[in-house]
Amino acid sequence: MLSLKSLGLACALGTTMLVGCTTHSADLKKPAQAGKATTTLQSHRWELQQALTSLSTPDPQWQILASNGKPARTIGVNFSADQRISVDRLCNTLMGSYSTQGEYIQISRLAATMMACNDNALMELEQNVAQQLPKAQTWKVMDGLAPTLELKFEGGASWQFKGTPTHETLYGNSQRIFLEVAPQKVACNHPLMPNAQCLRVREIQYSSQGIKQSVGEWQNYYGSIEGYTHQDGVRNVLRIKRFTRDQGPADASKHIDVLDMTVESEIVR
Repeated sequence: MLSLKSLGLACALGTTMLVGCTTHSADLKKPAQAGKATTTLQSHRWELQQALTSLSTPDPQWQILASNGKPARTIGVNFSADQRISVDRLCNTLMGSYSTQGEYIQISRLAATMMACNDNALMELEQNVAQQLPKAQTWKVMDGLAPTLELKFEGGASWQFKGTPTHETLYGNSQRIFLEVAPQKVACNHPLMPNAQCLRVREIQYSSQGIKQSVGEWQNYYGSIEGYTHQDGVRNVLRIKRFTRDQGPADASKHIDVLDMTVESEIVR
C-alpha cells in the first residue's frame, strides 16, 4: 500500500483551520480593509476565456491545448463570501484569500493541495497560475446573460472570465459531508444502464478537532460527484458540498454532490 501526499485533515475542517493552513495575512502586499465584493463576483463561478498581454494580444501560455487546437483545460476561479479564493481544473486546488476596495483587489499567496500529477505541462501551468494571481490589481464585472469578469495585473496583462451561477446561487446553502471512496468500482443494478459500475462509498463523521467519530457502512453510489474523477486503485476521502434541489428529473436524486476538497488520497495495491 503506497500513500500519496495528502492534505492535512485540519485544512478540511472548519473555516478557522482552513485559513490557518492555506494563507497568511502577511502574504498580502499591504494591509487593507476587506471590502465586501459584489454579489455577482461571489455568486458566479468564473472560467478563463482569454488571456491578454500588456499589448492586448492573446497570451497562449495560460491554456493547454488538445490535439484539435481547442483548450483542453479551462482554469476555474471561485470567490466565496468569506473572502476565500479557490482555483481548480489544475493538478491541485489552489486556495488563498482576497479582499476588494472599489475596483482594487488583493489576492494572497496561494497554497495548493498535495495530490500526485503525472502531467508536467499541467503542473507547470499550476505553478505559473499560483504566481500570477497574486499580481492582480483591479477587477471589473460586466453584467449580461453570461457575466464577464476582467482581472488586470501588474504590467498591464489581463484575464477575462465567463461566469456561470454557483450551486449556492441556484440551490441555496449546502450540507458538508465526508465520503470515503473505495479504490475499485463494483457492478451494480441501474434501471437505465446495463452492466453499470458504481462507486462504493461510506460516510465518515469527524469532530471539530479532526478526530474520527464514526464510519458508516459501505454502499453503492449511483449518482456522480461533480468535480471528481475516479481512478481505479486509488482510495480517496472527499469533502463534499451536498445541495438539495426542490425539483428535478424523476429518475434523478434530489441531492447534488459537489467535490469541495480531496482530504486524503492513497494508492492501494
